[in-house]
Amino acid sequence: MTLTIDGVYKQFGRFPALTGVSLEVRDGEFLALLGPSGSGKTTLLRVLAGLDKPDHGCVYLDGVDFLALSARERRVGLVFQHYALFRHMTAARNIAFGLEVRPRAARPSRAEIAARVDKLLALAQIEGLGGRYPAQLSGGQRQRVAVARALAVEPQLLLLDEPFGALDTKVRKELRGELRRIHDATGVTTILVTHDQEEAMALADRVVLMNHGRIEQIGAPAELDAAPASPFVFTFLGETNRLPCDVLAGVARFEGFAAPVICPARPADGPAVALFRPEDTRLDAGPHADGAPARVVEIRGRGPVRNITCQVLGGQRVIADVAEAAAERFEVGQRVHFSVRRVVLDAGEAARPGAIVEALAPAARLTA
Repeated sequence: MTLTIDGVYKQFGRFPALTGVSLEVRDGEFLALLGPSGSGKTTLLRVLAGLDKPDHGCVYLDGVDFLALSARERRVGLVFQHYALFRHMTAARNIAFGLEVRPRAARPSRAEIAARVDKLLALAQIEGLGGRYPAQLSGGQRQRVAVARALAVEPQLLLLDEPFGALDTKVRKELRGELRRIHDATGVTTILVTHDQEEAMALADRVVLMNHGRIEQIGAPAELDAAPASPFVFTFLGETNRLPCDVLAGVARFEGFAAPVICPARPADGPAVALFRPEDTRLDAGPHADGAPARVVEIRGRGPVRNITCQVLGGQRVIADVAEAAAERFEVGQRVHFSVRRVVLDAGEAARPGAIVEALAPAARLTA
């Protein structure tokens, strides 16, 4: 089953929600639509579900005009952020609902429905909870019921709209793994809408990163991190340091070190603003180390990685992720040198020296 979305446009009043979105969803794939609020990801999901009609464009499912089908005919399973369970029905009845309301000719027997409900309760790992009402379930259990209900009708497409948004962090992480396990067990083509980068990168086979109603980049999580198509992709997918630099022949030059520019592919020479990740920032406490001078001003974090914040010349601050064992070599007030493995150039900043310094809170220059 291949889902083809071709040149879809959707406008609400003067607001362009989708501006020519095209992509292909592969059979059995887990695809994440990722982006900030207003990027168009939920609108695209609603178009696929039959809840919104596009102004222009086509959607085909194995060559069949998907937009010409009613929402019922599309055989789509929907899971929302706030569960949308029937409060007066037990978990088992909620799961069975989509089967029970089918026309008589297409409705399974009571025994078949009961067997399918039991199978889905087991798949969602909520066996024994079928007789409880939604008010008697935790948030995570309710969302498991919602997923099981969406799967009960044997959908050809499972659509998830911020399904973990109402849950706390611990439960969200637990359910991510469960959702991926359920997807792998059923093989249902799944599209997840989320604004959570960690969620998308942990769950999806491919990520569609959207911004202002268009697609910025499509690729496997590792591809988006290794080869971002734009500064927006790079900054949206993780914490970012920013420093002014000079670019020459595809290399960003700083005081004491240089780093290759990975985006854009052919950067113009001249002053620019470099973006780089804390995990790509290296610190060295040696007296003759290479790199730019800096001073440690804060050490944060627990677990295997520490976040070490350094003040550099000009007053800017740079964060480096340092392994726990190596972090023991650093302390607040210590003079160090830092360098960077790779950078992306910020197309949105004025390409002039000091642009970032002026944007930050005033800070004293690094002194001896």
